Amino acid sequence: MTTLTGPQIYPGAVASGSSWYQDNYGGDPMDINVLVIHTTEGTSLPTYGGGASAPNITFVPDFQAKKLKAYQHYRTDISSRALVNKLGGVATNTNNVTQAEFVGTCDPTTSKRWQAAGVEHIFWPQAPDWALREMAEYVAWVHEEHGVPLVVPAKWPAYPSSYANGQGQRMTEAQWNAFRGVSGHMHVTENVHGDPGSLNVGRVIQFVKEILALDEEEGPESPIPDAPKPVIPPFPGRKYFRAGANNKHVTQLGKQLVKRGFGKRYSMGPGPRWGEADRLNVRDFQRSKAVLKGDADGYPGPLTWQLLFG
Repeated sequence: MTTLTGPQIYPGAVASGSSWYQDNYGGDPMDINVLVIHTTEGTSLPTYGGGASAPNITFVPDFQAKKLKAYQHYRTDISSRALVNKLGGVATNTNNVTQAEFVGTCDPTTSKRWQAAGVEHIFWPQAPDWALREMAEYVAWVHEEHGVPLVVPAKWPAYPSSYANGQGQRMTEAQWNAFRGVSGHMHVTENVHGDPGSLNVGRVIQFVKEILALDEEEGPESPIPDAPKPVIPPFPGRKYFRAGANNKHVTQLGKQLVKRGFGKRYSMGPGPRWGEADRLNVRDFQRSKAVLKGDADGYPGPLTWQLLFG
């Protein structure tokens, strides 16, 4: 039998009364290594059908105080009930997953309707920094106290294109079983929901690192358990990244820059023809690495390539 480890109730959370569901539905003990983020598509604390579809915890915005008030429904290491769990499938709710709902919406149409009606709410893809920092406080807590890695999926597409795997972001069963880190509802196998949409997860992780005083270069303090090591393609040579170059390696480089969040210089592409946008994106990446920023000329060499793909 799994023994619960670490603190089980988030500091300051309400963990009693009508919103505490564990006594009604029980749940399975787990040693969590994944956090799933949901958005509720509402403006107040949901009833979750009396707990039948509840997550582990819900955060409700207090706009006057600029805080998120937490309501705990299950202990952190106890399975909750907010994911679709197909009969004979991968048992999503019990797959070492803790789940957090954030009250608000990821749907731009809903947000515009509420805004027109004067309904105060958080549109999570454009959430204010105070809300993202409050979310980061919780992510930092599950990382620090329960070892959930600060690893996120690459794709966080906007709703409604995120619904039903519209942008190819949803994991396969094998990918989901191997994943360790922080995901959205839209990434979970067997599910069709599209929340939390284009949440600024990069900003959240940035706040987490500030909260925990992690060096940007260091990343997470602890290793990622059972995480597959990235396969680094061999560096093709400097000659492929010069003026006039037109080859598949430029495209490969550009796609990786976009994946790592260094594609802002592209107005279109990336593509096979080496251009100034490629050079500037490479330079931005080099400047983000202490070992490279002293020679950030925008032209990739073996070390730049290794750090970019590693």
